[in-house]
Amino acid sequence: MIRQSRKLEHLKYSILLGDGPAAAGFTDFHLVHNCLPDLAWRDIDISTSVAGITLPQPVIINAITGGAADVTQVNRELAEFARLTGVSMAVGSQYSAIENPAAAESYKVVRKTNPNGVVFANLGAYAAPDAACYAVEMIGAQAIQIHLNAGQEIIMSEGDRDFSGYLSKIEAIVKKVNVPVIVKEVGCGIAREQAEALAGIGVKAIDVGGTGGTNFLAIEAARGRINLDEEMIAWGIPTAIAAVEVVAATAPAVDVVLSGGVRTPLDVVKALSIGGAATGIAGPVLKTLRRKGLDGTVRWYENFATDIRRFMLLVGAQNINDLRSTPIVVTGFSREWLSARGIDTEQFAKRKKTR
Repeated sequence: MIRQSRKLEHLKYSILLGDGPAAAGFTDFHLVHNCLPDLAWRDIDISTSVAGITLPQPVIINAITGGAADVTQVNRELAEFARLTGVSMAVGSQYSAIENPAAAESYKVVRKTNPNGVVFANLGAYAAPDAACYAVEMIGAQAIQIHLNAGQEIIMSEGDRDFSGYLSKIEAIVKKVNVPVIVKEVGCGIAREQAEALAGIGVKAIDVGGTGGTNFLAIEAARGRINLDEEMIAWGIPTAIAAVEVVAATAPAVDVVLSGGVRTPLDVVKALSIGGAATGIAGPVLKTLRRKGLDGTVRWYENFATDIRRFMLLVGAQNINDLRSTPIVVTGFSREWLSARGIDTEQFAKRKKTR
């Protein structure tokens, strides 16, 4: 019951609290306009793939909630939105259903509502391999997200305090499950060194989950009525910077997903240009559903996807692969950080399309 109560509070505060305070870093990345795009609108293709799974849209509704009867309807609405738009969806941590099988319905409703969609399971790195297999089976998932959230846990009074052996635990899950494993941070980012380690154990995709979006440290502080220092709330690696680090360390063996402050169609296009295979968005979908209902949210996303195509045309990119060879200029703090980390940002500015 404690875990279910926590899920409800996460949902409440994810709607009430804003993003940040740390930025996602996309404002330091500037796409170069192409006045001769040599493209027809009808030829622009925004489909992509992650870990060998075809995604009709470059957007994943990232893990939000589950595990409590009161949020079953929320997951049903999200799943219906996913069905109508073709976006993929990850459920929230399924550990509630591992502990209490009665909670499984709040996750199963996603597959029941969207029987043909792409759905990802979700558990923490502490989970046993058999639990991971059960999570996948529970919702007929095409992949499983394994989330890393040490920052969030150490703010929770009831959170974990021992994060030792996580890499070997993830490796055991990779070896046991029969679907690709996606490792995801929850708002603090993933750096090059840890990305290399994850790639080395067979992880197929990494969701960098950087700063700039829904802030689970702030959510836990609000839940616990803790007055957190601003430096703690802002802790982490900006999403765009983390993405460059991970792409530099693991491409092309590992697909990269960018989440954490992806808020606009231009953010999506920048994320894909950096080298991402897809983007993850959670808070905006949930908040739009609350404000506009299902039909209004579908219309919102249709306009969102249209703008993705518009920006792709303006840089001369017919598809996601073209975006990866589109020039993008890195400035400001991001350039300084990446240079200090030994990553040449000029290579992005000098790229040329291969076709």
